[in-house]
Amino acid sequence: MTERARPLRRRARRGAHRALRRTALCTARPLLWRRPPPRGDRLRVRILLQNAHGTGGTIRTVLNLSGRLARDHDVEIVSVVRSGAKPFFPIPDGVTVTYADDRAVPRGRAARLLARLPSVLIPKEEASFRWVNLWTDLRLLAALRAAPPDVLIATRPSLNLLAAALSPRGVTLIGQDHMSLGSYKPPLRRQILRDYRRLDVLTTLTEAARAEYEHALAGSAVRIVRIPNAVPDMPGGPSRRTDKVVLAAGRLVRNKRFDLLIEAFEPIAAEHPGWTLRIFGAGARRAALRDLVAERGLTGRVEVHPASRRLPAEMERAAIYALTSRREGMPMVVIEAMTKGLAVVSTDCPHGPGEMIDPGRDGLLVPVDDAAALTAALRRLVTDPALRDRLGEQARRSARAYDPARIAAQWAALLADLHPPPRVRSPAARVPRKRLDPHEEERSSRP
Repeated sequence: MTERARPLRRRARRGAHRALRRTALCTARPLLWRRPPPRGDRLRVRILLQNAHGTGGTIRTVLNLSGRLARDHDVEIVSVVRSGAKPFFPIPDGVTVTYADDRAVPRGRAARLLARLPSVLIPKEEASFRWVNLWTDLRLLAALRAAPPDVLIATRPSLNLLAAALSPRGVTLIGQDHMSLGSYKPPLRRQILRDYRRLDVLTTLTEAARAEYEHALAGSAVRIVRIPNAVPDMPGGPSRRTDKVVLAAGRLVRNKRFDLLIEAFEPIAAEHPGWTLRIFGAGARRAALRDLVAERGLTGRVEVHPASRRLPAEMERAAIYALTSRREGMPMVVIEAMTKGLAVVSTDCPHGPGEMIDPGRDGLLVPVDDAAALTAALRRLVTDPALRDRLGEQARRSARAYDPARIAAQWAALLADLHPPPRVRSPAARVPRKRLDPHEEERSSRP
């Protein structure tokens, strides 16, 4: 097959899947279009999340937000899949979790057969497509068919699009974008620009992402607001910045460029034998990164560890935090590192780090994919303890902008604006008017 024929075939397959998806959505829509019951004293909030038991910044921040909202509202998380029996992050108190496709329990024959077929509800261009199937679709529709909430919050493009297509009348739709419009491939971007107009609110994490969406969705009724993620409660105290450790954490995927970090750290390892690079994360590139460490002769100087629930403690035993991504939404791990007082060096990737870090004041920024610039920034921090201390202390102050109470107040204000609380009549208004005796009533009506 020629190189030209392959893209044509891929486009044909994508076109067929999009047509099948439109048919499936049109078929499912009447089954779910029920109005929510009358609102009670507490707002009913449902949050769509890909995997409540997984790892990653989005999952952690959504769980953190749900716990805060549950203090005043009835909050349910609908997890599209459940990948393991135990959640990586704790489920907050007061939050109900419903699992659509529960893969931690045995499946029947029908489920196993349908799981071999691809999803028809999730766009093929969206990253979560590879983790779902036709059985997931059916279980997700069953979960969504439960009594509609007052507010539905979706947390990634595939779920935003699904909510926009299937949510009942009377449900307030809020879509969250944890990345930015420009980070998605053109086919998915076109679907976003068409269907996000049905949302009531779209929240972004950064001002740059908000402005990008506002321009792209100009003329639509969707309200676009920036609400950053809140830093989760961080156990322990701040780092002393005396341990000779450079720390990095995240999914072990190409976008995170941990290979670039290893390459940039190689000269540091040669110049400063006491320093170590530690990388924590789960993902498909673990073996490749370990092979790279061996090829560079950095065994014992660069450590690649699994994702850890004790990352705050690891931060306390580090002096520098490094982020090398090509793109990010708003990397929570950077805020966590700043909260712990680490000196942070980050690529100036779209969109988050440039709004989170004031270069030279509370961290350092370097160009994307520039190993030499990253080495130079790491060298500055390794060789200058006073600079590490100055950046780290200011980073702790800067991180207060992401305090959970402050961010929760922004969400509370948004929900109250969308759904004002029911008016409570004053006691005087509730006292029944005394009914007059018929003769007194007659007399009182005379001139």
